[in-house]
Amino acid sequence: MKGLILLHGRGGSAADITGLIPALGASGLKVAAPEAADNSWWPTSFLAPSAQMEPWVERGLHAVETSLRDLALPRGEVALVGFSQGACLALEYAARRGIGGVVALSGGLVGTEDQGGADPALYGAAGKAFDYRTDLTGTRAVITCHAADPHIPIKRARDSADVLRRLGADARFIEHPGPGHHPMPDGLEAARAVLS
Repeated sequence: MKGLILLHGRGGSAADITGLIPALGASGLKVAAPEAADNSWWPTSFLAPSAQMEPWVERGLHAVETSLRDLALPRGEVALVGFSQGACLALEYAARRGIGGVVALSGGLVGTEDQGGADPALYGAAGKAFDYRTDLTGTRAVITCHAADPHIPIKRARDSADVLRRLGADARFIEHPGPGHHPMPDGLEAARAVLS
């Protein structure tokens, strides 16, 4: 990869997420780090109904698109790395529009629909159809999640990796044991492989 777009989590900032650059081994890459208004890409859980989420998601996708233009690199030479809300936005961008690489540290694809009613494995949210059509052949992806993440159901993170594989990506899923909601060393190591 030649470029990197870093996407912060809820309550975070561009300055926070750029602090990961050394751990990602990304000091030689062109970097962009957009910042969400009020430090949040959306005001609800990422498992809110898709229709309710869409205006916020579109703003986030636009911020990524603007950063991509600012980097002035081909889409296939840029990776997205996000944490928490930023990880969810990174995955949503990749699944809708395509990118060279994507790393989601504690994240999953955004939104829910009326797919089978409330699912305890999704913390009571409904499922989602995952009807993405983007060709992700050649895209490398890593999704990480703690088994008992308080914000990201592991089922959604795992399903997101499956969706990216179905779209053609080389997607790796890393489950961290126990509770937690933070980047882990093995996830950062896998991220470095995506960026190399």
